[in-house]
Amino acid sequence: MNWNNWLRQIHRWLSVAFTVAVILNIIAMVQEKSTVWVGFLALLPLGLLLLTGLYLFLVPYAARWRGRSE
Repeated sequence: MNWNNWLRQIHRWLSVAFTVAVILNIIAMVQEKSTVWVGFLALLPLGLLLLTGLYLFLVPYAARWRGRSE
């Protein structure tokens, strides 16, 4: 498995973690037991999703650019 496939798998699992964190946040808000750490729980996977998503977004453009430069 190459580097891009690893990042795609990590991105998928981060999206699952983000979804679970959002669901936990909604449950905490409905039960009015909202605490700060539950609110911040979704930020870590969201930040990592941003980084991996930007990388995966730029991969085709970088490949095209490398193809033209050679």
